[in-house]
Amino acid sequence: MPRGDKSKYTDKQKRKAEHIAEGYEDRGVPEKTAEARAWATVNKESGGGNKSGSGRGKAETHVSSEKGGKKGGAASASRTPEQRSASAKKAAATRKRNREAKASS
Repeated sequence: MPRGDKSKYTDKQKRKAEHIAEGYEDRGVPEKTAEARAWATVNKESGGGNKSGSGRGKAETHVSSEKGGKKGGAASASRTPEQRSASAKKAAATRKRNREAKASS
């Protein structure tokens, strides 16, 4: 299998890498760098391509996902209750506005 060939990856692994890369790109990381980081994350969590046969491969660790969750939780915990409340109210207003826009279209 040549370097960069993704044929041995499952559809789920490919979707996961795509989703991770989109997250990096949303934060301003260049496309090629985002893609490289995404595949590195998928490889770290699942041990690489798994399409070799039924019942083979290793369980996924989710170590990188847990790390991101802890970072997000720590960021939230460092904010005051007033800041968290304001953020929640703003999010609720955005969801309501989006619902109404979707209903009218």
